[in-house]
Amino acid sequence: MAGSIWKGSISFGLLNIPVTLQKAQEGHELSFKMLDQKDLSPIKYKKVNAKDGKEVPWPRIVKGYEYESGQYVIMNKEDFKAANPKATQTIDIEDFVSFDEIDLMFFEKPYYLVPQKNGVKGYFLLCEALKKTNKVAIAKIVIRTKMHLACIMAKDNYLVLEMLRFAHEVLQTDEVDYIKDSDKPKFSPKEIKMAQELIDGMTGKWKPEQYKDTYNDDIMKIINLKVKAGEGHEIDYGELPKEEKGNTGNVVDLMPLLRKSLEQKKKERASGSTTKKKTTKKVSARKKAS
Repeated sequence: MAGSIWKGSISFGLLNIPVTLQKAQEGHELSFKMLDQKDLSPIKYKKVNAKDGKEVPWPRIVKGYEYESGQYVIMNKEDFKAANPKATQTIDIEDFVSFDEIDLMFFEKPYYLVPQKNGVKGYFLLCEALKKTNKVAIAKIVIRTKMHLACIMAKDNYLVLEMLRFAHEVLQTDEVDYIKDSDKPKFSPKEIKMAQELIDGMTGKWKPEQYKDTYNDDIMKIINLKVKAGEGHEIDYGELPKEEKGNTGNVVDLMPLLRKSLEQKKKERASGSTTKKKTTKKVSARKKAS
């Protein structure tokens, strides 16, 4: 299948389900090229031989493992496959667990699993079984030269594979000392209560589509300004908002900030309900007119 990241099978008990791995996310980052400030010529990156300084063509580049200083073992595609042929061609399900048991810090990147022609029945059987049991599958998959831990879950009519981090890749709170126990301040009951009220007031249903990446749009506005102004012209951005500096000392009283936040949220809710009422009145007026 065109655009497949990986092709192989899900190993589910004695079932072998042929699948392909497809992307499940879209990148929307702006692309910038490195230029020489002198004449705006693009910067090229060359792979050169460390001994003679000459550029090495891509077909001549091989992977080498340095087992001693200056001593290398050369590895090719066949070597990586021979290391564990089964692992490079199958997604081995090892366990089934409840989704809620997985720490979100382990999640890394999602993919869609798509059935190949002779794997459709097994694919949908696993999908339905995961839905009925409310479980997800924990598996391992090798992509290129790296083994990944993975979580397979059912989403609508698809199986989704989420790359997970291995336990040794995640630092737990008892393994770090970014915050010391002595750093934790004491709070008054009023501060806790008001913080809870603020959380309650801001609580709603999870709607991912309402969160937009606006920074790219902001960058494009600056780019368009530069294009319109012409090369080499200074741009007047107007008065930029001043950066708010946080209090780096001990915060003695959080109440004013919490109270201000609550008042602001109440105003936002009030203006929102007013807008809704106006919209409802307009709709009613249109209905009467019709």
